[in-house]
Parts: sequence; structure tokens; C-alpha cells
Amino acid sequence: MKKLAATILLAAALLAACGKTGDSTTASANVQAPESGHAGHGGMSGMGQGGGRMDMAPAADKAAADNVKAVFTLSNEKPQPGRDTTVTVKIRDRDGKPVEQFDIEHEKRMHMIIVSRDLSFFHHIHPEYQGQGEFTATTRFPSAGEFELIADFAPSGMGAMSRSRWITVPGSAPAARPIEVDTSLTKVVDGKEVTLSLDHLTADRELSLDFNIRDAGTKQPVTDLQPYLGAIGHVVILNRDGGEYLHVHPASGNSAGPDAKFMVAFPHSGVFKIWGQFQQNGKVFTVPFVVKIP
Repeated sequence: MKKLAATILLAAALLAACGKTGDSTTASANVQAPESGHAGHGGMSGMGQGGGRMDMAPAADKAAADNVKAVFTLSNEKPQPGRDTTVTVKIRDRDGKPVEQFDIEHEKRMHMIIVSRDLSFFHHIHPEYQGQGEFTATTRFPSAGEFELIADFAPSGMGAMSRSRWITVPGSAPAARPIEVDTSLTKVVDGKEVTLSLDHLTADRELSLDFNIRDAGTKQPVTDLQPYLGAIGHVVILNRDGGEYLHVHPASGNSAGPDAKFMVAFPHSGVFKIWGQFQQNGKVFTVPFVVKIP
């Protein structure tokens, strides 16, 4: 009965209407401004340890983490869609000195998430560390428009954190796609049928995200998932209106499918987009879902 009640609540929530994407301040591609801090990564009130990563460092270290800044620059002040652009991120302390030591988080010193304003574009890359607090990565923006760059890293002794910057790729941007709540939580991607289940829909309370992965043709369970960056998979969550970012890791680590379970606590009511990432036969596939938390 508990599972049935959760299913009924989920169905009701998914039928709710969506609004437009909220506005955020943008920076032109050539502005070397400090980052915007994401409220959602390591600084979100009410987050449980199993949810979006928290800074679990002592108070003194947390105070030091609050002084960590990032400066984003692009190799081309007017990046062209579809052409290589090098993104540089310099991690600095409050005095402008390089932060030089970083913990390895899921096999990398830095993860970078790039999303379009309407969240229709999602790209997960891993900048290379050049020393002296500097990271670089080469990427391509798919079109003109506004994109958010989210750098996810963990200075040694300070815990995981994220810093972000909006940039504008000049030109004629495509029309924004509406961010609509999914009426079905089953998607087919790269020949896999992926179903997402949530054990309840309540804000500010830990819940389970369960992904079930089957072959889309045969409907047989997929049992040969490969570790992706040291885990069965990764989940990234952004809210529709901006401001919250959660990078979620699995509740258990050694499964090869068909089920992958993650724990998270959504910080408040609202519409959130979830990207689940998994690997099979050496290829990473990404499955997006949009849910409304009442």
C-alpha cells in the first residue's frame, strides 16, 4: 500500500504545469569574473549525507572553503558554435593565491557540467589539472545562447564544492525548449529502456532514486553495466529556476545492473531535471528526467 500511495502521489505531481525558466545574471564569454556560488552543492540546508554532496569538514575548514573562488576564462572571447573552445578555471583563495592541492573525487580532480539555459543541452567533462590551481578543458558549444559552466572539485581538507559561471555564445540562439515535467518516468536511450522510481515525493527529506535498466528490444535486464568513474553511475540534478546543483553518487557501488540506487534530498519544492549516467560496452549513455517535488 505504501508503494501504491507513492505512485499515486507521483502521478499527481507529474501532471502539474510548468512555468518558464527563471532569469539569471549572465557574463559575456570574455569576462574574467569570479564564479557564482551554487547554493546546492555542499551548502544546502537540510541535506542528508546520502544526498547531494555536503562539506563534512570541521567548522574552521568550512570557513576556509567559503573563501575559495574560481575564475573562468575562454580561449576565444567570442566562441563559435561547433568549434573548439578551451575553458580555463583558476581556483584561488580570498587573497588571490592559487589553491594547489585537490582530492581525487571519483577518479578526477575536477568534474565540469555544462548546461544550456533551458537545460536541453547537458555535457559532463573533466578538465585536466595544470598545476598552480589551474584546470583546462576543450569543449564545443552546440549553438549560440547562454550556457552555465559548473566546476565541481574538492580542495584538500575542505570537502567537495562547486563554483559556476554563465557565459554567452554570440549569434542567433535557437528557441528555448520548455522544461516540462515528464508524464512517464520510462525513457529509451541508446537501445536501453530506463525506468526511474522514487520512493516518495517530499522536499527536504532523503529519498531513493531507483533506476532500472533493460534492453529496449528484448526487455531483458541489463546486467553488464561497467563502472563509470569508479561507480555504477552518476546522477546530476539541477532545478529549473537555477541556483541548486546536486552531484549524487550511488548508495552502493558494485552492482552491474539492472538496478542502480541513489539517495538524495531535494532542498525545496519545485521542478528539477535529473540526468542519470551509466556505461555499457565502453560507452556512456545519459538519461534525462524532469520531476516536480510538491
